[in-house]
Amino acid sequence: MEPSDNQLPNTYTKGGRSLNPLLSLAAMPLMLLIVEAGAVILSVPMIQSGYAVFEDPSSFENPFWFIAMLLGFTVVLLALLKYRLKWAIQLVIWASLFLSFIYVFTGLLSLVGVGMAVSTVVGLLLSVGATALLAKYPEWYVVDVLGVLLSAGIASIFGISLEPVPVILLLILLAVYDAISVYRTKHMLTLAEGVIENRMPIMVVVPKKEGYSFIRDGVGGMVKPENSGENSDSLPGEQNQKPERAAYLMGLGDLIMPSILVVSAAVFLPAKGMFGFSIPVITTMIGSVAGMALLLYFVSSGRPQAGLPPLNGGAIIGFLIGWFLIGI
Repeated sequence: MEPSDNQLPNTYTKGGRSLNPLLSLAAMPLMLLIVEAGAVILSVPMIQSGYAVFEDPSSFENPFWFIAMLLGFTVVLLALLKYRLKWAIQLVIWASLFLSFIYVFTGLLSLVGVGMAVSTVVGLLLSVGATALLAKYPEWYVVDVLGVLLSAGIASIFGISLEPVPVILLLILLAVYDAISVYRTKHMLTLAEGVIENRMPIMVVVPKKEGYSFIRDGVGGMVKPENSGENSDSLPGEQNQKPERAAYLMGLGDLIMPSILVVSAAVFLPAKGMFGFSIPVITTMIGSVAGMALLLYFVSSGRPQAGLPPLNGGAIIGFLIGWFLIGI
């Protein structure tokens, strides 16, 4: 649920050849598809392990409980940012990441047939290792791999906990909240700046330049356009060009939320399809990717964008198309 990346701290990064912009942008919908497919696969061990969050997946109260938990978490982080309690912010984020990794790794181990006792112990050790790796060596590819894995696990847990109609209600509420928090109250921008300033790896990072390093440059790393006036041959107008960011950013929430509907469709609307994925699952995935394409188009304007309105909207439209197709 992070906005686009132009609101973050500015630093300067030298060198490195620009990567193909289309290749960099294509990495984001690819990661979304990997999260969605992984979340569907993880849904089986998650169900077997009893990781469902809500007892009644059909209840329309569940989305409001979800929103309440999200708002509570947001209020806590904003309060900690206001009073500059950096250590407390890090404690909350790292504890959340560690606990989430436990669920993901135990689910993965259960998927390959490891017993509950062994998967619990090994999952705990893997969670310690993953959290330590993020803390000690948070290079962009490490952040991305673990972020995708984490997103798939969280989406799977909530996807098995909510039937499709409550999920649609949840996605609509989240899209409205995201739009308000980015365009009106702007507290999501404040939260994003604070979390990123503290180097908390709760997003995925796609480099724009060769040689980009998250460890060295940070998420806010900037590079000047190649004709930005660093040589005497540049045109006067080019000397004042605004630097462009060294990497694209996407919050984990943008990967998780549409994936919840994909998992819910797989669990509660089993139907014929391809490669083990039912028609509603496939159409929901296609819709979410279309929403991602729309979001990337908006982000190219250089202004902060709420990610969930196009992402959730595309996923919902795709699901409704799939639901219609299996009903005729």
